[in-house]
Amino acid sequence: MDTATLFPNPIRIVFMGTPDFAVPSLQALQTQAAAQGWEVVAVVTQPDRPAGRGKQMTPSPVKQQALDGNLPVYQPASLRKDPAAVEALAALMPDLLVVAAYGLILPKRVLEIPSYGCINVHASLLPAYRGASPITAAILDGQAETGVSLMLMDEGMDTGPVLAQARQPIRPDDTSASLSARLAVQGAELLTEMLPRWLAGEIAPIPQESLPGTPSVCRLIRKEQGQIDWHLPAVQIERMVRAYTPWPSAYTSWRGAVLKIWQAAARAGDAPVGRVISTPEGPAVGTGEGLLLLHSVQPAGKRAMDARSFLNGAPAFVGSELG
Repeated sequence: MDTATLFPNPIRIVFMGTPDFAVPSLQALQTQAAAQGWEVVAVVTQPDRPAGRGKQMTPSPVKQQALDGNLPVYQPASLRKDPAAVEALAALMPDLLVVAAYGLILPKRVLEIPSYGCINVHASLLPAYRGASPITAAILDGQAETGVSLMLMDEGMDTGPVLAQARQPIRPDDTSASLSARLAVQGAELLTEMLPRWLAGEIAPIPQESLPGTPSVCRLIRKEQGQIDWHLPAVQIERMVRAYTPWPSAYTSWRGAVLKIWQAAARAGDAPVGRVISTPEGPAVGTGEGLLLLHSVQPAGKRAMDARSFLNGAPAFVGSELG
């Protein structure tokens, strides 16, 4: 739909996002704005953070995309505690805010600025998995399906009415990284399909209470959540390995040092909890129920490697106790 003929002035849009997940939505919005005669007047993202071994200040993926597209960038440390940042945003006179994994809570004053509201690209089928880590939570829970929701934001935590949804299967080998990449593209495509219809008044927001599913909330992931408890069932530990890739990673200890586990699979079998045994498929670890077959590990101070290769260099690994 060509919305250029519906409005006497270009629609002014501010995009808000931070990580890789948000980049496809910004790219899609840039392309669509150029085609429709809209204007992306600014990009708001979180401040640069130290990253890498050198802890150098690094821009967010969204900031880099915005700079590549010659878009103005704003990086307030907070919108709740900085009235000047809110006033700067209001001075842009946006008709619409598009948000994707921005990472900071938007106060009521910001939500009230655009006449067409604030639309959030959220990586779950709302009302399930409201909050900060919906992709990780869905894998941890062993879900077979998730998706993306375009939501009209309100003051609650992802409680606003839904404008559109799309489903996405969770593959048996999906990590948070692989699933996030697909959902990011799917969210961008859904945004492109929905925006002209929303601006033309053709979409009625659906309250989440009217949607199938039970409301649930997922919190920010903490680094210590990646530590493996070998008393858990192997199936659950395998989900941890996939859910916590790339961060914080699922990890245990061996010989007093951290051993990260990047790929693994649950298998039938029995061994003492935490004990490494040899199997025809490679090294495996006894759990509270079944075995965890190790495919890829990363010893402290080294790169990730095939578990068989690691075993060749450390034969004493078999028979040792992890954790």
